[in-house]
Amino acid sequence: MLGCTPNTSTVKANKMEEQITAKTTDTATFGAGCFWCVEAIFQQLNGVISIKSGYEGGLRANPSYEQVCSGATGHAEVCQIVFDPKKINYKTLLQAFWESHDPTTLNRQGADVGTQYRSVIFYHSTEQKETAEFYKNELNNSKAFDNEIITEISPAQTFYEAEKYHQNYYNQNADQPYCQFVIRPKLAKFQKAFEAHIVK
Repeated sequence: MLGCTPNTSTVKANKMEEQITAKTTDTATFGAGCFWCVEAIFQQLNGVISIKSGYEGGLRANPSYEQVCSGATGHAEVCQIVFDPKKINYKTLLQAFWESHDPTTLNRQGADVGTQYRSVIFYHSTEQKETAEFYKNELNNSKAFDNEIITEISPAQTFYEAEKYHQNYYNQNADQPYCQFVIRPKLAKFQKAFEAHIVK
């Protein structure tokens, strides 16, 4: 039976390797209105590895876009962002999140109205939770916005990836009216404000 027992040094080495691997990427999940806009914004940032649009925070399993849009499922449109913390930290992602939408309006971003468009942060660790709450309080205390930030800060739940046609939407549909009149102006404003973090 001794031959079946893992070598102690091997176990430690494997654990160290797992810890190192775990630190090479991290995940953030944000809802800030239409996920087409959120995806297009965060695709601009150096250090963001991948983005998936989807649904989170509701009650129905495997919801469709139509079901989420009805408001009956309770899900928010969100983007799940995998990033390299050596190139961009969570604090900077939070800054981009709050800068790129109005976090003071309840269940609304511009003409997009409904609980699926709520401002929400789904945190993946205690550190993310504490960081998000700290900066939300700082922004409110400093009156950074005319009205109080009402962004929901909740633990990450099951993420349901949206339909394929929602992925990389702006880049594939830049000539569509919504992209031209809603997303493009947001991108231009964001790129100017976050010039130091934009992918060159």
